[in-house]
Amino acid sequence: MSMAADEPVVPRQDTRLRPLPQLIFASRWLQVPLYLGLIVAQCVYVVLFVKELVHLVSHTMSFAEQEIMLVVLGLIDVVMISNLLIMVIVGGYETFVSRMELQKHPDQPEWLSHVNASVLKIKLAMAIIGISSIHLLRVFIHAGKLGTESSLYTFQGVMWQAIIHVIFIASAIGIACVERISQSTYTAGKKAHH
Repeated sequence: MSMAADEPVVPRQDTRLRPLPQLIFASRWLQVPLYLGLIVAQCVYVVLFVKELVHLVSHTMSFAEQEIMLVVLGLIDVVMISNLLIMVIVGGYETFVSRMELQKHPDQPEWLSHVNASVLKIKLAMAIIGISSIHLLRVFIHAGKLGTESSLYTFQGVMWQAIIHVIFIASAIGIACVERISQSTYTAGKKAHH
């Protein structure tokens, strides 16, 4: 098939990088062992969850309601930390290392379809707040014993945990606000160019 005389010849673009940029870009694969290590940590949390669940089931008749609540809160805590690990492993790999092409997979998590560094930061902040809330709730269950010798916590310890929790919330709100401002600035900039 011959080209028409008036069709411009488009030169083929060379997609190869120069050696130094290639090395720098390839260095992202150094994160893979870190994500594999987090998968091992995930396995440890599964073992911990099963251990706590067996402990709960085997002591169902002897535990008081408050003890059962504390064990269940511990289980929820393990699940939330596990969710945080999954977000970091899958979202981090997808964002910083390589595409997983999960759009083709029927089990693709909903949150992963629009993940980027900004979304990942907000989701991680929300997960940390959830974990902190569980820890604080466990502390509040013991709040009735504060000031006694059998208390696991001191007034000052509870106060600091509550302050740290509020700081986590303020940080998450700050991250969300900064992301919203930068997103609206980026959108306004794009509209101005068109």
